[in-house]
Amino acid sequence: MNIIFKALNDATRRQILEMLQKKDLTAGEIADKFNISFPSISHHLDLLKQAKLVTTKKEGQFVYYSLNTTVMDDILKWIMQLKTKKK
Repeated sequence: MNIIFKALNDATRRQILEMLQKKDLTAGEIADKFNISFPSISHHLDLLKQAKLVTTKKEGQFVYYSLNTTVMDDILKWIMQLKTKKK
């Protein structure tokens, strides 16, 4: 779970996740929204993929990135368990 929190600890990666909430995008489409180098975007996407926050699907020459909500469900479940009071 540490890799998930590391991935979420960066504003650029959080912005990427918000973009992917709306629709699946290619790395190029994501990079167009930022004023940073393509290798930096690739690094961010790789960390998100390692944390399983995004999934990829190859269509022809393009790789589409999608938000993986199942990981978010697991995180929320874990947080809710922490919130539950002991009796």
